[in-house]
Amino acid sequence: MAFQLANPGKLCEQRDMIDDDDDAFGATSSYRFMSIAIPSNRQWFIEVNPKASSPFQPSRHFHFVNTTTRTMSSSERPSGLIAKSGIELLTFGTPNGHKATILLEELKESYGKDYVYQSINIMENIQKEPWFTKVCPNGRIPALVDHDRNDFAVFEGAAILAYMTRHYDPEHKFSFTDPDDVSRAEQWIAWQHGGLGPMQGQANHFYRLAKERIPYPTQRYVGESERLYGILDNQLKDRDYLVGPGKGKYSIADIASFSWVNVAYFAGVDLSQFPNLEKWWKRIDDRPAVKKGTAIPSESKITNGPFQRRLREEPDFKENEDKLKELGNKAKEQYGYKYASP
Repeated sequence: MAFQLANPGKLCEQRDMIDDDDDAFGATSSYRFMSIAIPSNRQWFIEVNPKASSPFQPSRHFHFVNTTTRTMSSSERPSGLIAKSGIELLTFGTPNGHKATILLEELKESYGKDYVYQSINIMENIQKEPWFTKVCPNGRIPALVDHDRNDFAVFEGAAILAYMTRHYDPEHKFSFTDPDDVSRAEQWIAWQHGGLGPMQGQANHFYRLAKERIPYPTQRYVGESERLYGILDNQLKDRDYLVGPGKGKYSIADIASFSWVNVAYFAGVDLSQFPNLEKWWKRIDDRPAVKKGTAIPSESKITNGPFQRRLREEPDFKENEDKLKELGNKAKEQYGYKYASP
């Protein structure tokens, strides 16, 4: 049974430098935020309200959304590994975190391979504590420990995908046996790890989160994310999945990119520009294990489905998003950017 540790009720104050930690909102550097108090049993996300602000220095209105947590104790916070056997995942609800949880849920559904997880609240810098960096020297989520294989530790989402299919996908339901398809899957995972993730992470930051609205990096990173989406869209022409014979087979190559495409709108990318990719996203999003995996450690409101529902159902949210999109479009116009299919 999967469960998480939590620390409900406690308020922690985050000041000045908050490390992004490979999360859904940015790349791998630290950013300066205003001082905010965060209930530690909530998953945080930030919405931008550019009302009554100058075009590129909008005011910020932060709020936090309650999430459902399954707690072991109201006073505990992760302070070390908790399992003695099986797979133990250390994660948070980010695109990179979702890579691991989606695959683990798929393996659980297909083979009955269970696991436990701990929710590592990156806003509390748990991932920087010595016990965590013994598992992941880089101090980032996700990280995994295989207690059945001499407590073997694996960090980085792409490495976790490879490790888990190598050892726990005997029927190759999510991986390949043909050496060429193995290589093709590795190429698409490397492409995501070195391109789509970092570029869209920067788009998240400059489009949505940066305290100062700067046009050039906004259009640069949103535009580069769109270019990369175009690569995926082109690959998926007449195909259902990225790799495999015929129309392809759902695999870890798809999982790696899906976790980022699943937060397209949050990064300012309109998925409807990419019809093949949008169909692929919907096809994968409908999988039961994917729905479970993207709800760990708690259901996200920034993934495409919930995000689009909010646009339809919450007029204030839509108004704010329309204004933010207008700022992004002005940044593109200023530097002459226009998306062109690769």
